[in-house]
Amino acid sequence: MRAVAFDEAESYEPDEGWRRVSMAGSDRFSFEWFEKPPGHSSPMHDHENEQVCLCLEGELTVETEDDSVTLAENDSALLAANEAHRVENTGDERAVGLDVFAPGRSFDFWTDREE
Repeated sequence: MRAVAFDEAESYEPDEGWRRVSMAGSDRFSFEWFEKPPGHSSPMHDHENEQVCLCLEGELTVETEDDSVTLAENDSALLAANEAHRVENTGDERAVGLDVFAPGRSFDFWTDREE
């Protein structure tokens, strides 16, 4: 077993108020806790990983090229590998979510990304 203490986990803040924390995972899957301030959106992007986005607090809107869904607390959305998408906090309060990726990935996806 490998436990990960939230306060000691690897984290980074790609934009002010958008923080991601790497939780337990492996090459097969990974978990990233995240928070977004009101109005914040990730850029439209895609990746080789399947992704489940679970809303833990607040409201998150997941938009693809063909669809859009607003997630409330405990709602989730499944994104296929290579499906272009973005996630936006469309509420008035901080939003918190959990992303699950398969296969697992590291923060390199964002830190090594070319705009």
